[in-house]
Amino acid sequence: MNFRVERAADPSGDRRFYHHDTLLQTPFWGRFKASFGWQDHYFLINDTDPLLVLTRPLGGGFHLGYVPWGPGAGVTPGDWAALEDLAREVCPLITGKLLFLRFDPLWEVTREEQERKDVRSGFHRASLDIQPPSTVIMDIAPPEDEILEAMKKKTRYNIRLAEKKGVTVRRGRGEELSRWYGIYEETARRDRIALHREDYYRTLFDLAGDGGPGRPDLRLYLAEIEGKVEAGIVVAHQGRRATYLYGASSNNHRNAMPAYALQWRAVQEARAAGCTEYDLYGIPPEEDPDHPMAGLYRFKTGFGGSIIHRPGSWDLPFHPAVYRLYRLAEAARGWYYRKFRKR
Repeated sequence: MNFRVERAADPSGDRRFYHHDTLLQTPFWGRFKASFGWQDHYFLINDTDPLLVLTRPLGGGFHLGYVPWGPGAGVTPGDWAALEDLAREVCPLITGKLLFLRFDPLWEVTREEQERKDVRSGFHRASLDIQPPSTVIMDIAPPEDEILEAMKKKTRYNIRLAEKKGVTVRRGRGEELSRWYGIYEETARRDRIALHREDYYRTLFDLAGDGGPGRPDLRLYLAEIEGKVEAGIVVAHQGRRATYLYGASSNNHRNAMPAYALQWRAVQEARAAGCTEYDLYGIPPEEDPDHPMAGLYRFKTGFGGSIIHRPGSWDLPFHPAVYRLYRLAEAARGWYYRKFRKR
């Protein structure tokens, strides 16, 4: 397939980069990641479809390239040969020697297709996924009573229980981000998950709040019990989609179900703001009581919505021998953080 790909001179003033609902493909996200060692590149496919590519140096003169949640348009879902053609058109337009270009395609696939690891066109399954390949997306366009009815009975019960136990939810202010981050650190220790430094999340809010075009509506929600903040979540509104990005809860009052109250408030406000979808952003691929995140699966699927599977991360290598070495190193690092460290 022939693509006409050109660099976008000024994406911040180009509305073509803001008409979609994919937060991770906006110039906002590109500038945010550029604050932490990435370089952001913007392209137009056939004059109409925007594409954000992120790169960062690896050493030895090589760079890795990454397309988060893209392309959003321009390639027919499932057409790996066309995606390879697009990648080979983009590569010469990026300064530096790309070792590989990684995609997280926004294509909906079956669970069986998601598990495939064979080479597709020139693409190899990445040694680890950058974005979660499976998620739950709620339809929040209907009236609130219909949204509640679509939830599992236990979830509706826990939303009401939180209210009975005195959980109150409010919008947090910028200066309260440190309080939320302290709870997030507590969550990370309890669940043995990795997290960024506080300045990562503060930069996210600072950039969203500077008033530039196409910025997402980024919201911090805090749950209080007896006047003390015990949990909080971060939600972004981008176009018609609201996305739950980060969540934190303390070890106190967990039986008061503050996490349920937070999500319900976020859904209500997203609907009031004009969003029609709420993305709970990441679940295990299927219900498995032995999975380390089985509780997360039960929690998020309890809100109803559709379970969406995507292909995961796939790499197109440009220097196969060096890529194989990188792949081994990345797999070892992933094993350390996701398996050994959790033990």
